[in-house]
Amino acid sequence: MASKKKTPPKSISPKTHGVINGAGDIVEQPIVSTIRENYMPYAMSVILSRAIPEIDGFKPSHRKLLFTMYKMGLLTGNRTKSANIVGATMKLNPHGDSAIYDTMVRLSRGYEALLHPYVDSKGNFGKFYSRDMAWAASRYTEAKLAPICNELFRDIDKDTVDFVDNYDNTMKEPSLLPVAFPSVLVNANTGIAVGMASNICSFNLKEICETTAALIRDPDHDIKTTLPAPDFIGGCQIIYDEKTINQVYETGRGSIKLRAKYEYDKSANCIDVLSIPSTTTCEVIIEKIIDLVKQGKVKEISDIRDETGIDGLKITIDLKRGVDPDKLMAKLFRFTTLEDSYACNFNVLIGGVPMVLGVKSLLEEWIAFRIECVRRRTYYDRNKKADKLHLLKGLEKILLDIDKAIKIIRETDEEVEVVPNLMIGFGIDKIQAEYVAEIKLRHLNREYILKRTKDIEELEKEIAELDEILKSKARIKTIIVKELKAIAEKYGQPRKSIIIYEDSTKYEEEIEEIPDYPVTFFFTKEGYFKKITPQSLRMSGAHKLKDGDGIVQEIEFSNNCDLLFFTDKCQVYKAKASDFSDTKASVLGDYVAAKLSMDEGENAVFMVATKDYKGILLFAFENGKAAKVPLEAYATKTNRKKLTGAYSDKSPLSGIIYLQDDREVLFKASSGRMLLVHTGALSLKSTRSTQGVAVMKLKKGHRLFEISEYKEGTFAKPQRYRTRSMPALGALPSNEDTSDEQLSLL
Repeated sequence: MASKKKTPPKSISPKTHGVINGAGDIVEQPIVSTIRENYMPYAMSVILSRAIPEIDGFKPSHRKLLFTMYKMGLLTGNRTKSANIVGATMKLNPHGDSAIYDTMVRLSRGYEALLHPYVDSKGNFGKFYSRDMAWAASRYTEAKLAPICNELFRDIDKDTVDFVDNYDNTMKEPSLLPVAFPSVLVNANTGIAVGMASNICSFNLKEICETTAALIRDPDHDIKTTLPAPDFIGGCQIIYDEKTINQVYETGRGSIKLRAKYEYDKSANCIDVLSIPSTTTCEVIIEKIIDLVKQGKVKEISDIRDETGIDGLKITIDLKRGVDPDKLMAKLFRFTTLEDSYACNFNVLIGGVPMVLGVKSLLEEWIAFRIECVRRRTYYDRNKKADKLHLLKGLEKILLDIDKAIKIIRETDEEVEVVPNLMIGFGIDKIQAEYVAEIKLRHLNREYILKRTKDIEELEKEIAELDEILKSKARIKTIIVKELKAIAEKYGQPRKSIIIYEDSTKYEEEIEEIPDYPVTFFFTKEGYFKKITPQSLRMSGAHKLKDGDGIVQEIEFSNNCDLLFFTDKCQVYKAKASDFSDTKASVLGDYVAAKLSMDEGENAVFMVATKDYKGILLFAFENGKAAKVPLEAYATKTNRKKLTGAYSDKSPLSGIIYLQDDREVLFKASSGRMLLVHTGALSLKSTRSTQGVAVMKLKKGHRLFEISEYKEGTFAKPQRYRTRSMPALGALPSNEDTSDEQLSLL
């Protein structure tokens, strides 16, 4: 039996452990270097290559998509699947199919976000005025370029704009589109970059073209005479404010008020809202109205529903019997986004530099851009005609002796010598000789050559005309004006947004008058609120309170005032005193956190009643700091009900005091020390969330736990607790100043 060979054991190589040099090391780097090397390149990329539109009115994503569709032949051909377009665009735009399709949707006719859509869509593309109406996937929809895109790509193949490499240097794409009208102002455009944003509203195409032509003829033209106001898709109303319009036209910034358009159906006793501001959605409006009804602020509505369909937007509001529809809408305009503001920010890239320009300045920049496009197009046409003329002049010389040309070609031994021999024989250059040599044999007859050479005179005239255009900027401007007029006639539409003036909107201020009568406000430690009239208060007994609760604020005021409730989450909620019902002392009252829909776990800790927002608020913190903030810092022009950053969150809050003017305030520390400080010594801060200044020095383990307005006579020797400089330790109370109330730490 053969013995089995022993195989030597395989050598096991030891495991290698990889090491990353510098892993875990902390490298110190100046903040300036970090910003320069890491933050700035990203910021510049977003600004220059993503979020801010250029003078042609497009962001890079828009331009890449439209140019791809143009190269696909979708300007004149039939629609194709959106998925095909998205796939082709990825050759220029590497940001993914979802982002590309979203861009296409927003440019489409079906989405209805633009006055003049660039994409002729078919299928479900959603609606801009609906938050929940999602568009179909790209495999279910079709698209092509809209006819107006002819004006975007006019003469793009005639060197009107520069072409650059795409992201991987495999294709060329235009840096700008040679738009034949100021598209930057015709369609709305919004973008958020790093440290800046752009929000350009839309204008009527006819009015923009007319205004631009007028500016070309007269640089001092008053654009308001031909461009009264912006024009918004959907047909919402514009509340005309001359001051705001002037600001937008001059600076590119301003807030334009927009208002929904509605009709009252008397037979059905309902209001049909047929258009809404482009800054909001149907769902937001309906949710807000439902919330107002639940809060009891709007009692005139019995039902509300969204009846948007193939006929367009429609929100139906059913009214209770006897309700005045105009007064109800005036109330809804005030409390909902049925009336909203469009914040203009005309930030545009000009030569790679972001600039916020007014309407007139922006049109002037576009005119300069268009002049250059037309000049380059004219130069291109002139050179093409000159090249053709050059060839025909060479052909003309052969006309003198066709037989000689044939003889030269026949007697030439080698093909490479044909062109040189023709050059010598007729005194023509190489280009002309190449052209002659390529003529077919059947075309070497006098008739053919005469037909070709008779265009020489016409070409010479055309070239001379083009040379004159190139020499004269006025001639170029005349061409632009003619093109603008033709575009306005071909694509122009009547205004969609109606302009209403202040006289016709006065009723919006005639909101239901709030009855004004004296009341007393009670606010408890647990966050309950009562509003009681003097008559009811005189007839009432003891207050009904929860176990452990107590009244911490009692304010005599009037029913027509604002109430500010500061919370333990550094927020303040605003309400009208009239929002709360008159009550009696024998009830618990309204729980403020529930009444004002505060955040979960949030509680009200202090109340302020005011009409004019005059006076100051003093915030004290456990770390011994105090902040003096004017009450007017909490006044808002809009109907905002909640303000964040009401005070600093750097240290827990010890207390809040509302003062009409500066006076002495008593600070108490947990160590028993007290300090009298006149608020006039504290500087007034305009920022609500300021940390304040150090007022009281605290010993280790102790905190500032209470502040209160000082009442004369509280201390026998008040100067003992005063100080000339801050922060100060304060003083322990003397025997004559000691009281249980003063020393208790609640």
